Amino acid sequence: MAPRPYYSERGDRIDSTAPVTVSRYRGFTRANHWLTALCLIVLALSGLALFDPSLYFLTGLFGGGQTTRWLHPIVGVVLFLSFMLLFVKLWRLNMPKPEDTTWVTRIGDVVKGNEDALPELGKYNPGQKFVFWAMTGLIVLLIVTGVLIWQQVVGHLVSVPVRRVAVLLHAISAVLILLVFILHVYAAVWTRGTLRAMTRGTVTGGWAWRHHRKWLREIASRDNKGPAE
Repeated sequence: MAPRPYYSERGDRIDSTAPVTVSRYRGFTRANHWLTALCLIVLALSGLALFDPSLYFLTGLFGGGQTTRWLHPIVGVVLFLSFMLLFVKLWRLNMPKPEDTTWVTRIGDVVKGNEDALPELGKYNPGQKFVFWAMTGLIVLLIVTGVLIWQQVVGHLVSVPVRRVAVLLHAISAVLILLVFILHVYAAVWTRGTLRAMTRGTVTGGWAWRHHRKWLREIASRDNKGPAE
């Protein structure tokens, strides 16, 4: 029985060798990722519109205030379900690894792009893992507090004091997840070649070797011709 992959998913594979192209995400995972991102954007805009009267003009993007009011919580539920699919698929590879501590202590080399001073990594680096777990915790907190203040659903089952606390936590969580989302987008753009993984599903061999060498070594060492996850 073949050992379970440690740094990669079973479907990750080297597509070609001239030039080297490596499959990183299959179509379902990419669609799931973009659905989650779209939900976050819609929730950010609609949430801001409901947060302060000065931003109420944003409701025009969704057809007015009434539409925004019922759309926001529904999209929130879609976000939760969409992200949970990603969580089930990716949580194992986002668990801490021994080399992560060394990577974090050398964050200066990360910023400078001095890859030779950094340890070899699996499919995700500590920064990506932080985004993953931050998103997980904040989305869970948002869905819980969101339901508590969803009067059409819970009605009088929730007391006013509890609802007030839920509103505060919901707003704080929304601001934090927006910051994490901006960080995620910035890092994807800043690290050249990263966006290709979520648009085409593949990365170049040079990119994989530079940023995720243990992941590349593992998939290169096994004979696996299945579809990338």
